[in-house]
Amino acid sequence: MRILSWHVHSSWTTGFVQGSHEYLIPVAPNGDGELKPYWPASTVAVPEAQLADTAVDVVVLQSFAELEKTERLLGRRLGSDVPALFVEHNTPKGDVPLTRHPLADRRDIPIVHVTHFNRLMWDNGDAPTTVIEHGVPDPGALYTGELPRLGYVINEPVRRWRVTGTDLLPQFAEAAPIDAWGIAADSLPDALGLEPGRVEFAGNLAPDELYTELARRRAYLHPIRWTSLGLSLIEAMHLGMPVLALATTEAYRAVPPEAGAISMDVDELVTMARRLIADPDEARERGAAARRFALEHYGLPRFLERWDEELARVAR
Repeated sequence: MRILSWHVHSSWTTGFVQGSHEYLIPVAPNGDGELKPYWPASTVAVPEAQLADTAVDVVVLQSFAELEKTERLLGRRLGSDVPALFVEHNTPKGDVPLTRHPLADRRDIPIVHVTHFNRLMWDNGDAPTTVIEHGVPDPGALYTGELPRLGYVINEPVRRWRVTGTDLLPQFAEAAPIDAWGIAADSLPDALGLEPGRVEFAGNLAPDELYTELARRRAYLHPIRWTSLGLSLIEAMHLGMPVLALATTEAYRAVPPEAGAISMDVDELVTMARRLIADPDEARERGAAARRFALEHYGLPRFLERWDEELARVAR
């Protein structure tokens, strides 16, 4: 199939475009939407001005603003002239669980939630819904854990603060130094005001470099209060890292206890952080359990198979 999908979430799209279809990525005149160099040859950049003359079998939307824009550029109505799906990446905001989804009153564009928590918490109205859980390309068992430090990957941790659990970092920094990666994570050390070296920005790295560096840290920290399910958590588990996660939103389903620690008691997580820092062998064992679970539940083959089923269903 020829699938039109905007470049919104690079990590999710990297997994999605590994399938057996042709993936058309609209590119704006200013270059927004350009392809990533590590995407396969089946991804094709299509200038927005050419979309009206482009054959499309299915449209995969990832934000509500794309709906009107896509119909205008294609010159076709989504859900009737062209089959379409809406991928809901985000947890609802506002009056949860009463937040109504923007497509709740439409039955012609099914909503694909990336977690069961999302489908449960959104008011989906009459819209058809399904869940296709995340799948990521396997970066390999790169874990060494040689550095007695915690790794933390998050975008905009200062602006999002309590949402991303940034306010909890000082407690974890007492157990071990923390290295942070992510958009605008460079402002994190100054914002926290801790003594030098307790929380450090580790740089902006390409995915392969990030995986290698992250895997050198003893454990992965996931202190996020409100999120769909961070792909960096799943990627860290694929690397073979033990993880420390708040038991919020979908995380309880993604992290088995043997993979590290999952709890809503921050003190329990800090205690496990100290334990893993002190015992590299236990950290390695728990990381191996994390990798086994991630490969089984969030591996790319399962993800792509589910998407093939849903795309074929909607295209019919």
